[in-house]
Amino acid sequence: MLEPVKELSNFGHPLDKHFVTTANGLKAGLSDKQIASFEQDGLVFGIRVIDRYQIKRLREDLVGLMDPSESARELFYEFHHNESTDPETVLFHALGAWRVSPAYHDLLFLPPIVTAAEQLLGGPVRLWHDQIFVKPPRDGAVVEWHQDFSYWTRTKPMAHLTCWIGLDDSTEENGCVRYVPGSHRWDLLPRVHLSGKMSAVFEFLTDEQRAVFDPVPALLSAGEASFHHPLTLHGSYENNSNVPRRAAVLNFIRDGVVSNSDEPLLAGVPPIPKGHKIEGRFFPLLSCN
Repeated sequence: MLEPVKELSNFGHPLDKHFVTTANGLKAGLSDKQIASFEQDGLVFGIRVIDRYQIKRLREDLVGLMDPSESARELFYEFHHNESTDPETVLFHALGAWRVSPAYHDLLFLPPIVTAAEQLLGGPVRLWHDQIFVKPPRDGAVVEWHQDFSYWTRTKPMAHLTCWIGLDDSTEENGCVRYVPGSHRWDLLPRVHLSGKMSAVFEFLTDEQRAVFDPVPALLSAGEASFHHPLTLHGSYENNSNVPRRAAVLNFIRDGVVSNSDEPLLAGVPPIPKGHKIEGRFFPLLSCN
């Protein structure tokens, strides 16, 4: 169960040393081959980043995050819940769990994740924001093909990275994420509005892009992650299995990215004036160097 709610963004360091060090046996960072794969395809997956203990802790905290107290709910940047009374059928997506849950807070600081992010972004990294996705069993919801940076143009330059971490095995049957290799070299496409149609993006693609549109499924075991470029086109189909597909997602920026808006970058977070560096307690520096 979650501890009484605290504003965990006040802590720019891990809260539980054991949670961070339990996976010391995991390799911190990517191989040259994995980095080359990312540069070629705009993605790399099958990277073990958390162990069984950490998976257990994250799953336990997720139960409370999906049905939080009112005071905790106010700390989320976004909170989307289908209001099902059956916890087995809850479709859930939220941003800001790191401010509420000790386990999701400390996930930010794990060396296997941070070191890989530093390698791929070419320097120290900050948290941009986190996400949680839960696709319940036999759920028909899809996530349309999209590029993450289409939602992030309120920042610049484009020096962003997403780490998608499976809390369950991620399979074709339960709606794993699928990526279009090489699409990170495409221009920024118009943002696809959530229509529930996987075909929505095709009206924006050129003939050449349609010809090479060949998605690959990111099949992951629980505890493994994928890393993808902010322009890499990706999406996921419905969960046709009898088990949930749960994931924690960390979005990073390279230290030095600035605000491109005078409006709040995230709901409830004080604005950072346009042109000013993104920093402060809501965007902690995570460098392992």
